[in-house]
Amino acid sequence: MAGTLYLVPTPIGNLGDISRRVAETLERVDLIAAEDTRVTLKLLNHLGLKKPLISYYRHNTEEAGRQVLDRLLAGESCALCTDAGTPAISDPGEDLVALCALHDVPVESLPGPCALVVALAASGLPTARFVFEGFLPMNKKNRRSRLEALAGEERTLILYEAPHKLTATLADLREVFGPDRRISLCRELTKLHEEIFRTTLDGAMERYQGEVPRGEFVLVVEGAPAKEGEEYTLEDGLGRVEALLKEGLSRKDAVKQAARELGLSRNELYAAALDL
Repeated sequence: MAGTLYLVPTPIGNLGDISRRVAETLERVDLIAAEDTRVTLKLLNHLGLKKPLISYYRHNTEEAGRQVLDRLLAGESCALCTDAGTPAISDPGEDLVALCALHDVPVESLPGPCALVVALAASGLPTARFVFEGFLPMNKKNRRSRLEALAGEERTLILYEAPHKLTATLADLREVFGPDRRISLCRELTKLHEEIFRTTLDGAMERYQGEVPRGEFVLVVEGAPAKEGEEYTLEDGLGRVEALLKEGLSRKDAVKQAARELGLSRNELYAAALDL
């Protein structure tokens, strides 16, 4: 019988966020796959634990993933830990989870710290519907192209950004989204010098121009204004249903969501979507 892969979220800054369940899981597993073994070792020392560690990071996912899978198939249990936050979210751990799913290895995800959720909740922007984009492309042309595709997105947008690339990203955001779009810049979350700066894209450029701040950023950006009076066709609805199907929704749920978003008849849209 295969062992279980545990997705173990680790603190994004404050060690007080380690839950009892996380500590008990780390104590119970046979081995730990860590993004950076040095970072995870510090966490284990804090908890007074000693465990075998395997390095699992973006550039060795194929080789290390196979090693972890072999041990799971042999009946051992493994905890997957990223440096900070929840494994598999904007993280190479998603490849290991997919590998386990392919081989019917149980995966158990523990709740815990996640920077995007912490930032969204404190942003002061709408939280009911949001889009998480992770890190934008590093290449300026590709980054602009991605932002242009998101310019009409009405849901709140969440991005991760490194401090040395912040001003370039803010400049592109301002140019594509306009200077008045609201943004919440969240830095050093849960740490001693936590900062949440709520402003506009124009204000953000003014605040950080010429500065390389410390700490990783979560950028929470206001969605585009809703288009008033726009009428959608059944063809628009089918396009939205097809996109939702590709995201993994069932046909029923995709039709339900698309009909609600576009103000279309659910029954008519479902009938038309049967051929998709």
